[in-house]
Amino acid sequence: MNDPRWDLAQRVVASPHLSSSPKLIEFFQYVVDCCLRDAPEEATEQQIGIHVFHRIPGYNSSDDSIVRSQARLLRLKLAAYFANEGSSEELIVEIPKGHYLPVFRSANHASPSTSTPEVLPSTESALLYPTLTPTDAIAETTTDTHPPAPRQIVWTTIAAILLCLFMGGLGGFLFGRHLSSTPSGSDVDSFWRPFFAGDAPLVIYSNPLFKGTPYTGLKLVPSADMADSPEYPGIPDETYTGTGEATAIYELTKIFDTHHADFTLKRSRLVTWDEAKLRNLVFVGAASQNEALEELPATSDFAIDLDGNNKGYIANRKPSSGEPQRFAPASANDEYAIIASIPGIQANRRIAVFTGLTTNGTQAAVEFACNPENVRQLTDRIGQTSGVIKPFEAVLHIKLSGGVPVEGDLVAIHPH
Repeated sequence: MNDPRWDLAQRVVASPHLSSSPKLIEFFQYVVDCCLRDAPEEATEQQIGIHVFHRIPGYNSSDDSIVRSQARLLRLKLAAYFANEGSSEELIVEIPKGHYLPVFRSANHASPSTSTPEVLPSTESALLYPTLTPTDAIAETTTDTHPPAPRQIVWTTIAAILLCLFMGGLGGFLFGRHLSSTPSGSDVDSFWRPFFAGDAPLVIYSNPLFKGTPYTGLKLVPSADMADSPEYPGIPDETYTGTGEATAIYELTKIFDTHHADFTLKRSRLVTWDEAKLRNLVFVGAASQNEALEELPATSDFAIDLDGNNKGYIANRKPSSGEPQRFAPASANDEYAIIASIPGIQANRRIAVFTGLTTNGTQAAVEFACNPENVRQLTDRIGQTSGVIKPFEAVLHIKLSGGVPVEGDLVAIHPH
């Protein structure tokens, strides 16, 4: 395409600001193409959601803000490019606020509005989802102990989920209760204190993208980029989470109730960058399938990866003396999970991460952090400041019985 505007767009996507964000590149190239073809009707929020982010035609963009949040990130990336290596460009491309069709202008003409580019961190995470629970069963609401009515809705919903879980594994569940207990005292507070104070934190549970139906079979789509691949036919469905995530939310509800604190519960694919950057965050599972959260800080020492046989393991990126480079299950009754408490985007904010190789590991990781003895063990080894545990990353080795976590031991701790 012999057009200076397209040439400029290619220089922008090749820059460090965008080259590592394939979804933003696809977004940007799509709307630039709409501009060059003079097709503004194809650069609407609905059309971008369908063609770039693989949403179902007719999806409710009021509930799903992926296009708006990604457009904001794209505007920041563009501003950063033209403030740095693109400062000598003769043309400037902008995406006006409230619109998605790009505007090209001469660099000699002042922009109607300017903004200072923000420095955005990056993230990397992955998760496997072998056991599923419809996310419709988990209320997306702010928990509240006063008045009791909203809390009763949450408790009733979670009780319905747990009834099904107990029917399948009551014996193993009861045997494994030593992993968690009713939280009390300052030991458990050292981990959770930042999340009890101030605005209610966001508790974000994972909801991967599937294709198909419960009747014909559901197939996990590894990433949104592959949603249109012939390998994954069928209707997109993102309304499922793991049974371990459901149990973990129950544990969090108990500990927040005990401290008369609230949290806002959301599935990951509905969380926007704007709300995430201002809050304390608790990840139950992973945000790997939510493009809006790609820029969040993540664990840097440990990450979940797949081997050549698509089996999950935890990669140890910075092994300490005597530590292995990977933590992989030795049997079906073995499991590993990452537990972390790391600084948030804004000052005085925290991000808690609970990510297992499977949904069982995620459950065990949350239960571990809700147990005073376990948190005391962490605090003794890591230390605390002003009653709050210092930032860290850790790996938990979990023993399963009948698919239920029964024992968890710390096998690696990396203070920050």
